Amino acid sequence: MLRNLWQRLVAPIDPPLMALAALLLGYALLVLASASPERLASQALNMLVALVVMRLVAQVPPQKMMHFALPVFVIGVLLLIAVALFGDISKGARRWLNIGFMRIQPSEIMKIAMPLMLAWYFQRHETTLRLREYAVATLVLVLPVGLIAKQPDLGTAILVFAAGCYVIFLAGLSWKVIAGLFVAACASAPLAWSLLRDYQKSRILTLLDPESDPLGKGFHIIQSTIAIGSGGIFGKGWGQGTQAQLEFIPERHTDFIFAVLSEELGLIGITVLLALYALLIGRGLMIAANAPTMFTRLLAGSITLIFFTYAFVNMGMVSGILPVVGVPLPFISYGGTALVTLFLGIGILMSIHRHRMLVQQ
Repeated sequence: MLRNLWQRLVAPIDPPLMALAALLLGYALLVLASASPERLASQALNMLVALVVMRLVAQVPPQKMMHFALPVFVIGVLLLIAVALFGDISKGARRWLNIGFMRIQPSEIMKIAMPLMLAWYFQRHETTLRLREYAVATLVLVLPVGLIAKQPDLGTAILVFAAGCYVIFLAGLSWKVIAGLFVAACASAPLAWSLLRDYQKSRILTLLDPESDPLGKGFHIIQSTIAIGSGGIFGKGWGQGTQAQLEFIPERHTDFIFAVLSEELGLIGITVLLALYALLIGRGLMIAANAPTMFTRLLAGSITLIFFTYAFVNMGMVSGILPVVGVPLPFISYGGTALVTLFLGIGILMSIHRHRMLVQQ
């Protein structure tokens, strides 16, 4: 009986993905224990919740996920509209919706709802894909991204936009169209600049010249780059980073935890993290390549590439090559909502891999 129960518990689990996720979680606890030891217990609880979510989602067949795609997307958009009308304002941003017994952040739902919706849409039009279908998909993408950017939450808007773009790209959008869109985006840069808020403009200007305000807006970037550079090859040792332990690094347990890792564990620590990310992304792309339907291929591919986007944007902003937009380091940064979202994505990958031999009805 116990053996059967154990087999039922582990049956949906993909061993390579689970092993990589476990290694990343272990690495996260190691770094967090130095960056913010008082948050270690709560993050362990967040990890437990995330693993339970992963396990539950892993046993849901992709066919059922298709049925949920449109309702989840519509609910997500309605919640975003509710946030715009009735949301709580915190630190100058309207991102949270109070539903009585708790506060929710609907923009997090769209990180999964967007690729689900677009993968479902392209699956339905698989045999008649024309430029019109790609245009409709773009309109579907723009609406929630615009609502999220207006909150404002540029970091989440970028992730949701990237998730949708990955689905559209993987669905077979012509390279000529992509090149045309790139040229149009470059040409519209002045208009985009005029639409940015003042604090968003200052982040870009600070990126170009952080020394212009070293004790103000440039402080974050300057301190994080000092921490990264001072780590060298072997690092200063766990718990021995001066920038981190003396609290020169802001938000060192969330957005800037990569700076703590770099200072204390050095290039070797960074290489280990990059290797784990590369293996995770490689496994996800393998699952996408072997997926039996367009829906599962697009969904698995976009979720996997979102892991890459998370890591690239966070490490880019902490190292001073991208503006600071508030994107956490995937699986490493402290926080429950982002972690649950990431493991929900891993659960979807496990489900797609487990049900790859089933023919969609």
